[in-house]
Amino acid sequence: MSIAASPRWFRRALAAVVLALLFWQGWYLGWVLWWRHVDPGTTSFMAQRLDALRAKNPRAELRHRWVDYERISPQLKRAVIAAEDDKFIDHEGFDWEGIQKAIEKNQRQGKVVAGGSTISQQLAKNLFLSSDKTPWRKAQEALITVWLELLWDKRRILEVYLNVVEWGEGVFGAEAAAQRYFGAGADRLSAEQAARLAVMLPAPRKFEKNPYSAYLNRRTQAILSRMQHSAAP
Repeated sequence: MSIAASPRWFRRALAAVVLALLFWQGWYLGWVLWWRHVDPGTTSFMAQRLDALRAKNPRAELRHRWVDYERISPQLKRAVIAAEDDKFIDHEGFDWEGIQKAIEKNQRQGKVVAGGSTISQQLAKNLFLSSDKTPWRKAQEALITVWLELLWDKRRILEVYLNVVEWGEGVFGAEAAAQRYFGAGADRLSAEQAARLAVMLPAPRKFEKNPYSAYLNRRTQAILSRMQHSAAP
């Protein structure tokens, strides 16, 4: 290959990489647009958890049932916002103050103990990505978060989040969680029940082993007191 031909091949290779990246991002964007009006049947995170369960039990199934926004208790909406993202209504996908506080807390502890992710960021990860904490995954999560905020309204973001978030081993969404822990539909949750579900979200598979632990009892009371100041879309 001549020296003059080298830049030509480099440009072609670079163009191929750029086209591949655009195609890949277009795939994500296409699903974001589709799910704006069509309810997701499953998510990337749900598929990963099902694979893990079936590695132990090939016949394992997830507990999940979609319910429309109107059929989810207003108490649960306020509780989740109070516990997970109290600036959800006002921010554009990122809580910069919360991220800074999480960074400072992690630095004091010398390890990652706080995240600072918003509901929109968590939904972006759950819909499409893995839980790996790599720079590439975080960058992709941020881009998808921007699309969600631009193309969906807050009501849709919260509706999908409450229907796909994990609430225990193989338990996904508000309806399955309400049935699992209280034997009631998601539309019938009391304020205390909603607060207890909300405080489980950071580590549901850990907390489901003792949902009435002293720690969760304290957190439930704290969220109950904050719910009166939380507004849901």
